[in-house]
Amino acid sequence: MTSLASSSVLVVGATGGLGHEIARILSAEGALLTLHGRNAQRVIDLGIAGAVASGDLCDPETATQLVAAAVAAHGRLDGIVNAAGLVAFGALAEVSDDTIDTLMAVNATAPMRLLRAAHPALAESAAAHRDPFFLTFSGIVSESPTANMAAYSASKAALAAFGTAAGREIRRDGIRFIDARPGHTETGLATRPIQGSAPRLPTGYRPADVARRVVDAIIAGERDLPSTAFSA
Repeated sequence: MTSLASSSVLVVGATGGLGHEIARILSAEGALLTLHGRNAQRVIDLGIAGAVASGDLCDPETATQLVAAAVAAHGRLDGIVNAAGLVAFGALAEVSDDTIDTLMAVNATAPMRLLRAAHPALAESAAAHRDPFFLTFSGIVSESPTANMAAYSASKAALAAFGTAAGREIRRDGIRFIDARPGHTETGLATRPIQGSAPRLPTGYRPADVARRVVDAIIAGERDLPSTAFSA
């Protein structure tokens, strides 16, 4: 892929600290966007051109609805950036069932449903030689699971494993799976855990820098972005 101009891209989690930076850069690159957030007004308030789609990723129907919205808006789907995610902190003995279920639903199960729902449209894009892609963020915890973040680490490790296996499957269909694993990034996610409180964290990467690296990887045809890919 030498250009994102006129590519139809769905950004899931566009209202997040990283998602909106990626959406901003994709828009500047000329992509035709479908922007997702749990709250439609927050998506509109981003001020980024694109179709608006809302939905709760815990709902099994949301993935299909988001893909349909992107295809309806732009006539096709050439890529998905899944920038949605949740975090929780605390010892495993203190983590509730609801927290575990929600982490797995949003961080692992939702991307699986998204790829399954998008597969026909992405395969059609591949047949038209548009180099379709599906990008997720399993993050550095999938490489180095972290104490007092065990449930979160497990949800991201599950996502990374899914990407490795599913990536091999869809590669035969001409679809690229890209897993990005940046270290701590100053998205504000750590200040909004669904349980527990964040430990003292070192200063993280700037979201704009991570977003730029990710978009450059999409354009360059990369298939994997380990934590070392984000080092200065």
